[in-house]
Formats: sequence, structure tokens, C-alpha cells
Amino acid sequence: MKQTVTTLQKMKDNHQKISMLTAYDYTTAKLVDQAGVHMILVGDSLGMTMLGYENTLQVTMEDMIHHGRAVARGAKESMVVVDMPFMSYQTSVYDAVVNAGRLVKEGGAHAVKLEGGERVCPHIKAITEASIPVVAHLGLTPQSVNEFGGYKVQGKSLDAARTLIEDAKRVEAAGAFAIVLECVPDKLAGIITEEVSVPTIGIGAGPDCDGQVLVYQDMLGMYGDMQPKFAKRFEKVGEIMKQAFRNYCQEVAKGVFPAEEHCFHIDEEILKCVGENK
Repeated sequence: MKQTVTTLQKMKDNHQKISMLTAYDYTTAKLVDQAGVHMILVGDSLGMTMLGYENTLQVTMEDMIHHGRAVARGAKESMVVVDMPFMSYQTSVYDAVVNAGRLVKEGGAHAVKLEGGERVCPHIKAITEASIPVVAHLGLTPQSVNEFGGYKVQGKSLDAARTLIEDAKRVEAAGAFAIVLECVPDKLAGIITEEVSVPTIGIGAGPDCDGQVLVYQDMLGMYGDMQPKFAKRFEKVGEIMKQAFRNYCQEVAKGVFPAEEHCFHIDEEILKCVGENK
């Protein structure tokens, strides 16, 4: 069944958990979609996982459109959510609407995601009024890494916890149909999930959220530069891939590959004539 804002809301209402994974290309999106994952996030995390940047800040609109378009081709049932990159919405409400529209028209997005609480509520309201569904993102917002002084758990003090709860209510009121909670204490995330009527999607926010999201390279052990505490490795696919690459190199070096079954053949008489024409 095609996942939409309505189907995801029904899942929350019926206490059914929502699954979300990142994907950045057609092949991966197709596999994730066929596995039955409800939502695919084309995250600006592609800056690190796909482009080799230190953080998400260098990712451009063109990057997001390019990868979003590829993912949209591979996703038949999953909802495709595309991140709005750094400085694509912070500059003005007008820019936010224009760039969100580009992600839908050019990038194939079914919805867009942007980071922040109260200060981006006017942006969320304007984007939703343009008939573009919005996912809000609270807690650790990677585009604010320099402001936070690193990747740190958010909402641990009384004031910070209260602000997160209020921000969740504010972004819901502004029109967000779902809220990502990143690196938030589990009990606090549970309170937020109870306080809002829209689905919450946790990443490092405990089991009480309405759904969970992970970067697929993290959960498959493919991205060795950093392993977040919250990212369970479901398979060691990175090691399997490296071993397959090593096996390939060895077989090429030994002349074992390609073997007979990998070759195309030509009629011997034609080959003889070719030799005679030399």
C-alpha cells in the first residue's frame, strides 16, 4: 500500500510502529521499498555517507534534488521525504517555499524535512499552505552542529526539556505532519509522543516514539568513520562487501575470473576467416 500522510497518521492512531530508513540512490531505494519500509528519508546525511564531507553543511539543493530524483524512481510504496539542506530555508520564508517546491517538482519528494522549532514555524506554515507536507526535526539538529558545539544529546536540562515539548507542539500547530526526534532522552521523547497528535520518528530517542529512523549505512555496518550509540548493526554488510571485493581482486590476479561461463563465443569458421584476412 502506498504510504501517505493519512496512512501514517492512522498508524499512530492505531498504535502501529512506523519504519523509516535513509536511501540516496535508485538501487538502495528499490530494496528498501521492497522490504516494506514505510518511509524513505533522502537525508542531507548523504554529505557524509555519499559525498565524504565532514558534516551536512556543504550539501546543496542540487545534491538533494539529484539524489531525491533517483530515490523517487525506486520507491513505489514508501513515502519519500527529502531534507531541505543548510541555508535553503533559513534565509527567508519565501526561500523555504521555493526550495521546498523544487524538491517536490525536481526531486520527486512526497514531503520535505527541515530542522528547528519555534523559529521555523512560519516556514512550516507557509510550505504546508503550498500543499507540501512537512516533517519537522527537533533535538539534535545536525545543521546546527557549530551552534551546539558538536553532536550532543539535547533536552537534558529542565529548561531544554520544556523547550523541546513546547517546540513539538508549535511545529505541529504550524502544520508538520510528523516530527523527527534526534538524540533526545527516551523518557522525554515518550512524553513528547504523548503530547502531540502527529507521529514522532525517533533516532536515538528511545522506543516510545511512534516510529524509528536510521541511516542505512549505519545499520548495515557500511560507514566505518563513526558508529553512533543509537545505531544497531543489523548485519555486517560492510565486511561482506569488502570480502567480496578482495575475492574479486584475487580471482582477477590469478586469472580465475572470468571463467568459461562468463565468456561469449564466436563460430570457429568465422574466427578462421578473420585470421586469414590479417
